[in-house]
Amino acid sequence: MNKLKKLMIATGLILSLSAFTLNGTTEAATTTHKVQSGDTYWKIASKYGVTVNSLLKANNKSSSLLYAGTNIVIPNSSITAAEKDLMARLVRAEAVGEPYAGKVAVATVILNRVSSPDFPNTVKGVIYEKSSGYYAFTPVKNGTINRAADAASKKAVNEALAFRGQGNGSVFFYNPKTAVSKWIYSRPVTVTIGNHRFAR
Repeated sequence: MNKLKKLMIATGLILSLSAFTLNGTTEAATTTHKVQSGDTYWKIASKYGVTVNSLLKANNKSSSLLYAGTNIVIPNSSITAAEKDLMARLVRAEAVGEPYAGKVAVATVILNRVSSPDFPNTVKGVIYEKSSGYYAFTPVKNGTINRAADAASKKAVNEALAFRGQGNGSVFFYNPKTAVSKWIYSRPVTVTIGNHRFAR
């Protein structure tokens, strides 16, 4: 691909990298982004679904200064494309008709659960978790998670990934108009967005 005749390479060369396959899914190699006027690390991180910290680290930056016209490295996300799609489908099913901020908050709950020792440590494990015979998320039970995600849900997942689920530590959400569990009301509420209450 790089038309090299020797195995030795010199410092400073720019090499092309192809995509690679991992567990049957193709992951894009690290790419670059040309900075546009008005770009911020937050906007770029949200666009690509990577954390701001990983973006700064990949570019050896400690400040938020960006210059239009320069290229910055976009690191590979710790969440695969298949996991992003699964999250976006759950967000669409759980937060259809909810404000955009509510969609981001639902995606954040998934990421917070992945990071919590009280839940499975993978996106798939969290979404398909079953306890006492019941799925953690209704869309898994009724099949609505199998519907394609919309653009807003995909964007919400990327924004949650950029923030990496920090928020207020929410690991639960529910609609007080339809929730039947008394236990859920015992959890400290972090924020209310639209019809959903988020709690930890």
